[in-house]
Amino acid sequence: MAEARGLTLTTVNISASDPGVLARFYQQLLDWEIKAEEPDWILLKAADGGVGLAVQREENYIRPRWPAGPSDQQMMMHLEIRVDDLERAGAKAAALGATLADHQPQEDVRVYIDPAGHPFCLWLAD
Repeated sequence: MAEARGLTLTTVNISASDPGVLARFYQQLLDWEIKAEEPDWILLKAADGGVGLAVQREENYIRPRWPAGPSDQQMMMHLEIRVDDLERAGAKAAALGATLADHQPQEDVRVYIDPAGHPFCLWLAD
C-alpha cells in the first residue's frame, strides 16, 4: 500500500473520562507498551511499531451506545482487532473488563464494549 507523500498516520486517539483505566485495558488486551504518559493523555504502541493508540481525557465524555438509537450518543469510530481464536480473545477481553455486545452482526466477528463504552471488534483471521 502506497503512503501519501508527506503524510503518515501515526496515532488514533480515543476519548474517555479516565484515560488511565482505558489505556491500561488496551495495553493488556493488545500486549502493547505505554510509550508516553501525561495526566490527560497516554500513548500505546506495539513493539514492532506501526500506528499507535492514544487515550485522552474528555471532561464531558458521554459513553456511546451501540447500536445507537436516534437520540443516543453514537460511536465516532471503532477498533478492528484481528485474532487467531475468537473464544480465547473474547475471554481475555471480558476478563480485562470488556462486555460482549448484545447485537452481533456477523458470525466470524465478536463486538465487545470497552470499559469506556467504545465498541470494538474481534475478528477471526483466515
